[in-house]
Amino acid sequence: MSVSDPIADTLTIIRNATNARKETVEFPASKLLERMMGLFKNDGYIEDFRLLKDNKQGVLKVYLKYENNKPLILGLKRVSRPGLRVYADKTRIPRVLNGLGTAVISTSKGLISDREARKLKIGGEVICHIW
Repeated sequence: MSVSDPIADTLTIIRNATNARKETVEFPASKLLERMMGLFKNDGYIEDFRLLKDNKQGVLKVYLKYENNKPLILGLKRVSRPGLRVYADKTRIPRVLNGLGTAVISTSKGLISDREARKLKIGGEVICHIW
């Protein structure tokens, strides 16, 4: 089965899993998704993630994080999509909930958070928001 937007599919899988209070989720791996999960882990939205090797592309297993039986991921939104790309220059990097959330930005330095993009003074494609 071909997937036209694997990032949106992954965000939907995570959103549905947090609503259902699942402990872990699995989805097909890619380098982009692996880097995105690294950002989510560094910002404290997920507990951990592992790359499980198989005969194909591999599977990412993500361990979701909860506090007092409430998920730490309150919302996920795909911003730039295949039909409408959204770019931000260094002066217009978005703030998610006035800095309480994180915007994931694809830059020439790789996938980075909005805070790091402001610090490095570079712009790029706004992939998604998480809060």
